[in-house]
Amino acid sequence: MQFLRAILTPLVAATLLAATAPLVMAQNRGDDTLLEMQQAFRKGDRNKLAQLLPAARGHALEPWAAYWELRVRLGEASPQEIQAFMQRYAGTYQEDRLRNDWLLLLGQRRDWGQFADQHPSYRMSDDREVRCYALLIDQIKGTAPATVAEDVRSNWYAIRDADDGCTHAARELYGYKKLSALDVWRKARLGVEANRPRVVRSAVEIVSPESLPQLKDVLDAPSKYLLSRATAAGKARQELVLLALLKLATSDPDGAAYQLENKWGVHLSAEERNWAWGVIGKTAAQKLASNAHGYFANVTKDSDLNDDLLGWKVRAALRAGQWKAVGKAVDAMGPEGRQDSTWVYWKARSLLAGRVSDAERAEARQLLEGIAGTRGFYEQLALEELGQRITTPPAPAPLTAEEKAAARANPGLNRALYAILLGLRSEGVREWNYTTNLHQSGGMPDRELLAAADFACQREVWDRCINTSERTKGVVDVTQRFPMPFRSTVVERAQGIGIDPAYVYGLIRQESRFVMDARSHVGASGLMQVMPATARWTAKKIGLTNFTPDQITDRDTNITIGTAYLKLALDDFAGSMPMAAAAYNAGPGRPRSWRNGPVLDAAIWAENVPFAETRDYVKKVLSNTTNYAAILTGLPQSLKSRLGTIGPRDANLPEVNKDLP
Repeated sequence: MQFLRAILTPLVAATLLAATAPLVMAQNRGDDTLLEMQQAFRKGDRNKLAQLLPAARGHALEPWAAYWELRVRLGEASPQEIQAFMQRYAGTYQEDRLRNDWLLLLGQRRDWGQFADQHPSYRMSDDREVRCYALLIDQIKGTAPATVAEDVRSNWYAIRDADDGCTHAARELYGYKKLSALDVWRKARLGVEANRPRVVRSAVEIVSPESLPQLKDVLDAPSKYLLSRATAAGKARQELVLLALLKLATSDPDGAAYQLENKWGVHLSAEERNWAWGVIGKTAAQKLASNAHGYFANVTKDSDLNDDLLGWKVRAALRAGQWKAVGKAVDAMGPEGRQDSTWVYWKARSLLAGRVSDAERAEARQLLEGIAGTRGFYEQLALEELGQRITTPPAPAPLTAEEKAAARANPGLNRALYAILLGLRSEGVREWNYTTNLHQSGGMPDRELLAAADFACQREVWDRCINTSERTKGVVDVTQRFPMPFRSTVVERAQGIGIDPAYVYGLIRQESRFVMDARSHVGASGLMQVMPATARWTAKKIGLTNFTPDQITDRDTNITIGTAYLKLALDDFAGSMPMAAAAYNAGPGRPRSWRNGPVLDAAIWAENVPFAETRDYVKKVLSNTTNYAAILTGLPQSLKSRLGTIGPRDANLPEVNKDLP
């Protein structure tokens, strides 16, 4: 455990700086205790946690041990015991984590007095349920901000699953007439879209409890519900019909469109019809259906839609080449949506389409200048629209010895790195993120972030190095944001098979953040996150003899197989980097299907990828690649040159790797 001792000297100088061999052995035994306690916590084993806790006393990660032991029995713990924990571990992530847990429990118990006492000390302030409870208490006390209803509504809408805090606050604010019936029904609509029946029921119970028996029929058999009724008298009936249409639309947009056009449209309000067409259009757009834009065209008032539906309206309009519709949909978004670089870019492009006036050209330029840079996909495209190329930003002033020392002396950063290197990655990442982002209001300033990132870089904890450096606002350190571990291996392997090393690095950075033991929930492993079956197929394809699945965690083997598969995917998609990246993430069958339809600018194609994860992945891999190319070559780069256009495969050309898994 020498590597663990090396990072902890500032935190536990009293014990580890001058540690003798017996002390190191004791620390190692403590490490085993911590690993055991983590497993016991995950199983909810109270007895084992209580039994092991004494052995963790004095360990560098004692706050985690104490947190786990108390957290599993928080519901029965006394306020005095909880307060004692917070005093003992004051200032730590674990103190604030337990306070978060306790605030949720106090909210569920409606213990507003203790909640109000504890809430001012809550530093993270990133839990939406806690925020809703706090807003409700302000409303009860008469000290709520003028935006209380808007704040509760936005937090409630953002929570995908059923919750108590925001649902209870919404119920109370509805009673205070601060939230409207439409606000509550819209939450039910969102629940239907997300296939969260509990969310739907909890919203309907607030606004129309008498409708709950019918709601079951709506959710279980929407088509049957719509066919068995002739009218929709009253607001509740209209909304139930709308919920049935939305439920049907999520699986059969054409069937929902037929019902809306031929039967139910006249029974709904304009706002309800617009929302229905929005969801029908979104589902059709996710299927890349040619009629998606036509469905969206039935929306008579774009502002009746939320930003998610408007985003899909933009995507469908882009695919159909309807630039005016693109601009109008972006204009209808809320402030946050209009400021997102994705929609800023496409708004600017819409202004530059067709016959362009001087005023439109000036507005487009202003929009592009507002986002242009090297940080991401649309920032880079904006830079190129302005006639510039992607270059390596100037390096920030070197960190001083004092700045580096301050990072190395930070207890939270030390505990986080210790936990990560010990194998408690989830816990370590959470403590690191808290320390850099949440411990102080607004997070660390740029220079502290650079120093913290440097601390992680020096310990080769690359994901924390990258993520921390990415948070800086006024400066960019490309050596931190785009590190190149194992450079000789990656470059040699990539060049040996005729693939751009920058593309390989761009993909690895997105796949694993250079975490050697990374493993996805579906079983992909290593730097390049290769699936076992894919590894076996690729090994056979490239003649890698005596390959066994356990070898995929070996660094060089992982790079060999990952780069080989990426090259085979590139060959299969005629060198298209966006499609090969999509194939690497989602399997080759999907991008083969997604390419069908009109020939598109690859940026439009990428924005229309139906899966959010893959859509984000493709854009980030290509953006990463362009930045890595600028670093590796020292020359200005073009993202657009790596995109090209995408359309149906030429049927006259052979399929290169038809069996690509």
